[in-house]
Amino acid sequence: MQISEERFGNTLVLTLTGRIDNSTTDAFKAGIDARVAACSDGGDRLILNFSGVEYISSVGLRVLMLMARQSRARGGTIVVAALQSVVREIFEISRFNLVFECFGTIREALAKASPTGLAVYDSRHPR
Repeated sequence: MQISEERFGNTLVLTLTGRIDNSTTDAFKAGIDARVAACSDGGDRLILNFSGVEYISSVGLRVLMLMARQSRARGGTIVVAALQSVVREIFEISRFNLVFECFGTIREALAKASPTGLAVYDSRHPR
């Protein structure tokens, strides 16, 4: 499990790569805890880019559930983007698509989460 980040205005996009399962969940949680803590009302918005995640287990889903609760308690925004088909199916079966807003692309997620972030994204990634 690897996590990289890119900032677009007030939005932080975390690109996740690999599997989120029993062997990687602790590293995943440690890698995102501080970023989720900064995700509060008036603070950073957070987009989780799942384009590089090939699988997520129930333990990984539990970490996501705790993240969602922590963020909501602070009035923050966390959305999910670019789910691969297997992971999208896991989200749908477990109904996590109701816990997180899910978008097909980073651009679509930015359009919803942060117009300011979208403007920065478009200036770096012209269509």
